[in-house]
Amino acid sequence: MFPGAIAAETPDKPAYIMATTGQVVTYGELDAAANRLSQLFWSLGLRPGDHVAFCMENNPRFFEVAWGAHYAGLRYTAASSRLTSGELTYIINDCGAKVFITSAYKADQATEIVADTPNVMLRLMIDGTVEGYESYEEAVAAQPATPLDDRREGGDMLYSSGTTGRPKGVKGPIPDAALGAAPALLGLTQILFSFQSEMTYLSPAPLYHSAPLRFNMTVMRFGGTCVLMEHFDPELFLTFLERYQCTHTQVVPTMFIRMLKLDPAVRTRYDVGSLRMCVHAAAPCPVEVKRQMIEWWGPIIHEYYAGTEGNGFVYCNSEQWLAHPGTVGTAVSGKVHVLDEDGETELRQGEPGTIYFEGGGSFEYHNDPGKTSGSRNSKGWSTLGDVGYLDADEYLFLTDRKAFMIISGGVNIYPQEAENVLAMHPKVVDVAIFGVPNADFGEEVKAVVQPVSMDEAGPELEHELIAYCRTQLADVKCPRSIDFRPELPRHPTGKLYKRLLKDEYWVGHGQSRII
Repeated sequence: MFPGAIAAETPDKPAYIMATTGQVVTYGELDAAANRLSQLFWSLGLRPGDHVAFCMENNPRFFEVAWGAHYAGLRYTAASSRLTSGELTYIINDCGAKVFITSAYKADQATEIVADTPNVMLRLMIDGTVEGYESYEEAVAAQPATPLDDRREGGDMLYSSGTTGRPKGVKGPIPDAALGAAPALLGLTQILFSFQSEMTYLSPAPLYHSAPLRFNMTVMRFGGTCVLMEHFDPELFLTFLERYQCTHTQVVPTMFIRMLKLDPAVRTRYDVGSLRMCVHAAAPCPVEVKRQMIEWWGPIIHEYYAGTEGNGFVYCNSEQWLAHPGTVGTAVSGKVHVLDEDGETELRQGEPGTIYFEGGGSFEYHNDPGKTSGSRNSKGWSTLGDVGYLDADEYLFLTDRKAFMIISGGVNIYPQEAENVLAMHPKVVDVAIFGVPNADFGEEVKAVVQPVSMDEAGPELEHELIAYCRTQLADVKCPRSIDFRPELPRHPTGKLYKRLLKDEYWVGHGQSRII
């Protein structure tokens, strides 16, 4: 299925609603707009496999752009609206985009990148124009709303968030199939998450990220309705759950934490009884956070572990998690192996090592054969670079990313444990933990904390937090010192940009163990 097929039967059904304004875009409107844009791409000579890129906020036209590219059989890159001009320029050039679409919200940056993206043949801007860009609205209005002949499935090529250096395009295969052929995610979401035509899906995250982009487009393949938040706010999230009677949602653990830290009187003000399914992913969830969420919402919380690469999929429901607290589940797609440092030797149950998938989906890193080959072992199994272990029942537990590991006096320390502890302290909003130079031990554990109030930041709170951490973890795993910041550089998808923090502490030490 695809929006055009839904529009043929129920053209007036809402495909998506902008949560704050209440603006409705119907399936008929979405299909017509996507058809016009696909006709524009075709008129420029773009053919299946060619590449376009777009960068905008959670804009009402976001999905007509995505579906327009998909209808034309193109590869499309949705770029983060938080990128620097240099990062955005790199991605546009690296993916080989022939068309670039943005919005007036990004006007200043759009102007900056024109001279440095010479291979773009057409630049379009939504909600206004600046020098170098044509009006998106005028360009698509000049095209017919009739479908292209012999439409083929397109596909995304999304870029990593850049937390480990230059972002890389994750290039999976595009099926040689007619538009409407069911992707693997369609069956997976139907079986595991009960996706169907009568669902209402609340999407609180940036739409350019892989999970929101793919899951929203999957909802539209089923003929459900998406409710798109312009940005996440914990109380607004609860407001929209109640207002739109949402049945499904997908969040990241930091959203759980911020909802749990609302005043209890605020949390209980909202009726969340319509919610039948909450999916979370993207980062490890502290055990106590998830336990409290299940107590609040009931056993409707589902978790998965996967990557943009699509090389495997691990899943658990609430009952499975309660029986194995802290697990991310068991493999649904691809077989999980935990291997030692050489990427070849299988480790025993309970012993942490690098997680590999056998037999999952294929992918490559665009223009980076070295990184592609580095993600495989001699058997062809692939890894995302995460560390974890399997229990006796083959349930997977994540320890951390290999690149985040701290080596202090020869001891391997995974900072996720201490981060999970400190995140639950009532005086902490956010926390990042990483290794900093130590003359005797090589590295020591450092925490950078965003406190609830910067007025409390200082030695007294530092000592309180370190002592709190030591009541739950061995001393070696706890920070030896804490710095305070009014805000941490966290990606909207929930990932911390630890590299930006850590680099500050390694300047002048002759090396930088980049995260």
